[in-house]
Amino acid sequence: MENVPTYISVVFALTTFATLGLFYLAVKSSQSNKSKSLPNAVGLGLTVWLVAQAVLTLNGFYNTDTTSFPPRFVVLVFPPLLTIAMVFATRKGRAFIDGLPLVNLMYINIVRIPVELVLYWLFLQKAVPELMTFAGRNFDILAGITAPFIAYYGLQRRNIGRRTILVWNVLALGLLVNIVVNALLSAPLAFQMFAFDQPNIAVLNFPFSWLPAFIVPVVLFGHVTSIRQLLRTK
Repeated sequence: MENVPTYISVVFALTTFATLGLFYLAVKSSQSNKSKSLPNAVGLGLTVWLVAQAVLTLNGFYNTDTTSFPPRFVVLVFPPLLTIAMVFATRKGRAFIDGLPLVNLMYINIVRIPVELVLYWLFLQKAVPELMTFAGRNFDILAGITAPFIAYYGLQRRNIGRRTILVWNVLALGLLVNIVVNALLSAPLAFQMFAFDQPNIAVLNFPFSWLPAFIVPVVLFGHVTSIRQLLRTK
């Protein structure tokens, strides 16, 4: 993106790779992982997805025609959501997610801290509206700050009860939904409702398109998986 300092893009790209690495470790540590090739297959598939989105974004697929309906933005977010739904809908998929270690999924939420910092820097560069930052309507950084404490004291030291961890996941999921809704409705798409003076243009450009295409789905998957496991725990 023009006029956006390089360090912002670098920090966000590193955050994306960190998310990929943390999720790969979670899959590798899965209790239901009977195939040594599964983590590599998941890692390869996600890498291909990131590369594909990078190619589309760099070629202006998302920011050249923002008034079409349905918007091209669907290509960015629908495949990950469909994949998550399919995993939960199949027996093998449910067996896979039930074996994922909660502590690994919890630590993934730490990436929400640099994401929120990047969003604030992008706001200063007029690439996203203020409502998408912790200075506006976005309090998602709280989930990132509290996640390591919940993971360590709740899941490793077992000093926090299961119900508290469940409530934390529900609240953190609510924070995620809040920013996703505000981000979508402030993007320069056919259904834009907010921030017409400074719309959310960053997610339509590289590398920030990786936020809705990858980071948000991974965090979402972590929450719904954790909630399912916690509800099934006696």
